[in-house]
Amino acid sequence: MKRLFKLSAAAALVATLTMAGTVDDVKKAGVLKCGVNTGLAGFSEADSKGNWRGLDVDFCRAVAAAVLGDATKVKYVPLNAKERFTALQSGEIDVLSRNTTWTNTRDTTLGLNFAGVSYYDGQGFMVPASLGVKSAKELDGATLCIQAGTTTEMNLADYFRANGMKFKAITFDTNDQVDKAFFSGRCDILTTDQSGLYAARTKVADPSKYVILPEIISKEPLGPVVRQGDDQWFNAVKWILNSVITAEEKGITSKNVDDAAKNTNDPEVKRLLGIEGSMGANVGLSKDAYKNAIKQVGNYAEMFERNVGVNTPLKISRGVNALWNKGGILYSPPFR
Repeated sequence: MKRLFKLSAAAALVATLTMAGTVDDVKKAGVLKCGVNTGLAGFSEADSKGNWRGLDVDFCRAVAAAVLGDATKVKYVPLNAKERFTALQSGEIDVLSRNTTWTNTRDTTLGLNFAGVSYYDGQGFMVPASLGVKSAKELDGATLCIQAGTTTEMNLADYFRANGMKFKAITFDTNDQVDKAFFSGRCDILTTDQSGLYAARTKVADPSKYVILPEIISKEPLGPVVRQGDDQWFNAVKWILNSVITAEEKGITSKNVDDAAKNTNDPEVKRLLGIEGSMGANVGLSKDAYKNAIKQVGNYAEMFERNVGVNTPLKISRGVNALWNKGGILYSPPFR
């Protein structure tokens, strides 16, 4: 019995320490430290005035709006692929929102938790149209530009080995270095997530000179990441992501969220917007935390369309990133 008491006391202490974790730290600091890409069009990039924008950036803003009540209270920390996990593990950042693939190894060996999927992607290939290549299976012996420290390297090796082909890889530390090397002719092929290929193609004067091949050789579920050991923060980030997805499903936007809060008869919407229940309080946030995120940043569709959608330079259709009831696989657990 004495041993059981000690274990229970230890468990209680761990629970107490967990509750007094990142949520409180961010509130006390008055700013969210969010790790982002050093520069990836549509997802994370800074303009000439130092203003950050992109789909991943918008998620940082949504977290700040929910936790601090102000989407502008974000310190953006640009990180390359090699730096990103160390920065999170060390506490340099509170959350990583940087086109990062959820894998078994990353989820189980790095002391990190993936809080969901904010963008479903897959690795592809881009080639100069002048090469006349129509399929990735025509790439035997090709030289490819890739970013170091990413899942791209392993996917590439697996795909070429499975298809009995050989390749030469030239690796670089940042997206910008990879793109410059490819467009200057240092390699035949650029390979990365398809979203990255679309982003790279916006950098050239004539995008029609480059072709994205039809093959997608991997699953790349991209999403925000937090440290393990702080369940309250993990749950907060997870449900902030779910809130903007649910808002789209319910037809709630940044423009109509106030009216919805006043006039809705939908019980789930009432819980989402903090009119009923304690969804925000359950993770240490205010009752209107999710409403703040939706009002200040928008639902998932608004975030997607203004950053990477068909009316942006990237011209990406929703595809698998459409809601589950509109032909895609985007899905949030219920607010219940």
